[in-house]
Amino acid sequence: MAALNSKTSETHSLPHWYSGETGIFQSTHRPISLPPHPFLDVVSFIFSSQHNGVTALVDSSSSSSFSSSSSSISYSELRRLVKSLASGLNSIGISKNDVVLLMLPNSIYYPVVLLGVLYSGAVVTAMNPLSSFAEVKKQVADSKACFAFTLAQKMEMLEALGVGAIAVPENLVSGEEMEMEAKRKCVFNDFSKLVSCEFDSAPRPLISQQDTAAIMYSSGTTGASKGVLLTHGNFIAMVELFVRFEASQYEYPGCENVYLAVLPMFHIYGMALFVMGLLSLGSTIVVMRKFDVNYLVKAIERYKVTHFPLVPPMLPALTKCARDVGAKSFRSLKQVSSGAAPLSRKVIEDFLQTFPRVDFIQGYGLTESTAVGTRGFNTKKCRKFSSVGLLAPSMEAKVVDWKTGSFLPPGGCGELWLRGPAIMKGYLNNAAATTSAINKDGWLRTGDIVYFDQDGYLHIVDRLKEIIKYKGFQIAPADLEAVLVSHPEIVDAAVVAVEDADSGEIPVAFVIRKHGSSLSQEAVMDYVARQVAPYKKIRKVVFTHSIPKSAAGKVLRRELRKSLTSKL
Repeated sequence: MAALNSKTSETHSLPHWYSGETGIFQSTHRPISLPPHPFLDVVSFIFSSQHNGVTALVDSSSSSSFSSSSSSISYSELRRLVKSLASGLNSIGISKNDVVLLMLPNSIYYPVVLLGVLYSGAVVTAMNPLSSFAEVKKQVADSKACFAFTLAQKMEMLEALGVGAIAVPENLVSGEEMEMEAKRKCVFNDFSKLVSCEFDSAPRPLISQQDTAAIMYSSGTTGASKGVLLTHGNFIAMVELFVRFEASQYEYPGCENVYLAVLPMFHIYGMALFVMGLLSLGSTIVVMRKFDVNYLVKAIERYKVTHFPLVPPMLPALTKCARDVGAKSFRSLKQVSSGAAPLSRKVIEDFLQTFPRVDFIQGYGLTESTAVGTRGFNTKKCRKFSSVGLLAPSMEAKVVDWKTGSFLPPGGCGELWLRGPAIMKGYLNNAAATTSAINKDGWLRTGDIVYFDQDGYLHIVDRLKEIIKYKGFQIAPADLEAVLVSHPEIVDAAVVAVEDADSGEIPVAFVIRKHGSSLSQEAVMDYVARQVAPYKKIRKVVFTHSIPKSAAGKVLRRELRKSLTSKL
């Protein structure tokens, strides 16, 4: 880091997009005007976009063509379904600002449900459908969710929590098939009624751009996960500054844009693309429930997929698959993009060597910035492998020395601060955390250690955050530590991130056992696994006699990581 800071003295002149007086980095792209009307919801904004799109969503598990009503949803049908579901929610008593939980896997119904909830004036809170009872209970209590959409097998869990729920089919079925299934199992009947409800003429609630649209959970810069309040205005900014802008930068004439949706739609990255932004462009979205390399090839070939957004662990798997089956199977592919976690230079080089004609884009964003931050691509002509791209239009940044608080110019390495229309409203019911994350001038402290190079490209060096990024998912160490110390034979525990070639990072637990305990590593991992979602499981346990802490009692995780490295 010292070497990076020394570059500053070698800088002869500052670029026009950086102010030495204010320390502000401007985007090198021209600003984009956002809708000024104060009363505009993101769903109306998405549907107001003019495009020639025909097919909106396709179920990848179907062998039918795009035009089959039993395998896809057209744009005209999507608008009707969203309005019908919104009307149905209002008719059963869901009012403006009520919180509705979405605990669903990827399906073509996910955008219908989420957009329908937002169009009704209610607020969405989303979570992994594999979440444990304790995790669901915590989020329901914190967000005050009063209703939910979930899988049939999760209905009892929500009923036990006193939350009314509607089951949504896991796979695509036609309206007629849904009715038959509803009569037989009586489980999808309510959902069938909602999506077939006639949109009434009753006035919709007045929705402001400043109204909360979603409560998305993130660990932020430190500590346990918190509810991130995102407004309709935040989502509108995301659609314009991230998705629509990126599409305008990477156009492929004579080619219908077909996106493969493998990223989870309950995550801000997948939600930004597949549930909102791309639907404003008229793109076709082929929905896969989960990532499967073997099935991936079939889906890309069958539907002539052109765009594949992914998270880092998927990229080497895609490269290996292409080398095994041959590049011809991927001839429709024009662009692959990655976000949510860092990528190594070698992984990118291997990909570009295997896919020389495919654009590769990296990006940076946070839940707190509604996925808006930076985007940029790597090709043979532009090889900035360590960069996550240029600042998005209308976004500003500062690089701050985390020790002195001084602002740093290009080449200077410090904490990244972001400001712009996509920055969250704050954390739910947590004024202290909000004040700590966003200062009085609207700057979001990201907790990431970065530098901008002389061309304006952002490079991630390290992070102050304690969160663990496992296959693109965020894991708060504090959440796992709370589970660990609840074990009767554990005195204290700390969880750290350790780099892993396949997953990016894995959570490793340092555990102090009670005197005389014979608790095993397997027993500890099983104990945690029973109480958390699969991606949060502890992957390794190290038994220790002490856990290093600061005078204030903060766990010194960097020391733990060093001690673990010395043992490997």
